[in-house]
Amino acid sequence: MRRLILAAALIALPVIIPPAIAQQRPASPVAGQPIPSVPPGPGQPAATIIAEPAAMMIAACDADGDARVTTAELTTCVAKSFAGTEGAATGSIGYIAYSDWALKWLGDRNALPSPFTVDADNDNRITLVELQGQFAKLFARFDIDKDGVVTRAELLTIKTGFRDLGGRGKRGGKQ
Repeated sequence: MRRLILAAALIALPVIIPPAIAQQRPASPVAGQPIPSVPPGPGQPAATIIAEPAAMMIAACDADGDARVTTAELTTCVAKSFAGTEGAATGSIGYIAYSDWALKWLGDRNALPSPFTVDADNDNRITLVELQGQFAKLFARFDIDKDGVVTRAELLTIKTGFRDLGGRGKRGGKQ
């Protein structure tokens, strides 16, 4: 019986951990305190599959959700995106409005195609017909099997032998 009382008393006593051992134990997360971060690793490897900004927009033109974009879907989508641009009601937009369009639809004001490429008649204005014409060219380039439909796989660009050259092109010149 004495052993049972002694065991119960030992169990009821608070455990005292020496400070040296307590410091070695990982801290348990407490509400309101930040969780310790994991040390950084070697980093993520460079991407070998990328999507051009124009390809991302074309993919977003999939109106029926079948993961395929037709020329009809693209034409409608480009018209809708153009119509939402400031100044488009006049029938054409300037290069600054085009950069606003590019920011919204391509993700960056300087994304390709540039306004100089889209402006086919070089009048410093971009019309819906010019924008649709440029995207028709891009669509044709992405449509690898020439079936009039672009799939997600066709919109991806696979980079092989990619290496970082410190901001320089493969030939060593400035980009």
